[in-house]
Amino acid sequence: EVLGWLRSFGQLKTAMEKKAKLIEAILAPPPPHWVGDGFRVHNFFPSGYSLELDRMSPFFLLDYNSKVEYEPTSHQRGVGKHPHRGFETVSIAYHGRIAHHDNAGNSGVIGEGDMQWMTAGSGILHQEYHDKTYSEKGGPFQMVQLWVNLPAKYKMTPPKYQGITNAEINKHYIPNGGGWVEVLAGSFKGTKGAASSFTPLEMYNIKLEAMAEMSFDLPEHYNTGLLLIEGSVLVNGSEVTVDHFVLFENKGTEISISAKGKSVILVLSGEGIDEPIYPYGPFLMNTKEEIIQAYEDLKAGKFGV
Repeated sequence: EVLGWLRSFGQLKTAMEKKAKLIEAILAPPPPHWVGDGFRVHNFFPSGYSLELDRMSPFFLLDYNSKVEYEPTSHQRGVGKHPHRGFETVSIAYHGRIAHHDNAGNSGVIGEGDMQWMTAGSGILHQEYHDKTYSEKGGPFQMVQLWVNLPAKYKMTPPKYQGITNAEINKHYIPNGGGWVEVLAGSFKGTKGAASSFTPLEMYNIKLEAMAEMSFDLPEHYNTGLLLIEGSVLVNGSEVTVDHFVLFENKGTEISISAKGKSVILVLSGEGIDEPIYPYGPFLMNTKEEIIQAYEDLKAGKFGV
C-alpha cells in the first residue's frame, strides 16, 4: 500500500511538473537609456538581451521606466513629434502622469493605473510628454511602454486610439482578500479585458497582498513573460525580485505566484505572428521595401501634420 501511494504521488508530482510553465530565464534590468528627456528606460527586448525579434511576438519591444523621482519643473519632459507605422504602442502608468497628442485628433492624459493603446497602423505622428500638472509638482515616475506588432493584413489599418482609465479596467478579485487582477487585454477566468487587439493576446496587472498566492493557465504555445513592477515573489517556485523579467519557455501552461510582500506583476502573453519582421527606426514592417516606402511617404507628407 505504501509503495502504491508513493507511486501515485510520484505520478501526480510528474504531472504537476509537466503542467507548470517552465522558466527559461530571469532577466535583470539592462542598463538604462534615455528616450527623449522624459523616459529613462530599460529595454528588455528586443535589444536588451539580443533575443530573437519574434521571441515575445506579438510583443516586439518592452521599455520599462523603473521608478525614479523627478524634481518639479516648468519644462515638460518627454518625446517630441515622431512617426510610427505598422504596429501599436501601449503605455501603462504606475506612477506619474503622461500626456499624448497625435495628428489623428486624439489626445489624453493617463495617471496611476491607466493605460493608452495607440494603433499607428498606416501611419501617425504623435508626441508623448509628462503632464503639465505632474511636471510642476514632480514626484515618483514609473511606466511601461510596449510595441505590439500587427500582422501584414492589418499594418495599413487606419490609426486608432484607446485611452483607458483604471476605472474602465475590469478586475478579477482573488479570494480571501489576496488582491486582484486588472485585465488589460484578453480575458482572465471569465473577466474580459479593457482593450481590443488585432491578434490573440493576454495582458494583466496582478496586484497581490503580502503572503497571497494564486495560479492561472496560459496556452502553451503563447510567448509569455512577466515583469515584477513592485515587491518580491516566487514564480513557479523561483524567486523573482523587483524590476526583473521572467521569460517562459513554450512548455507547460500553469503559472503559480506567491507574494512575499505586497507586489505588482505585469503579465504579457500572446500568440506569435508567423511572418517576417523588418524593423527600422520608428517603423515595424515585413520587408525592407516597406520600410523604404514608409520613409518616402513620410517625406511626401502622407503622414499628415
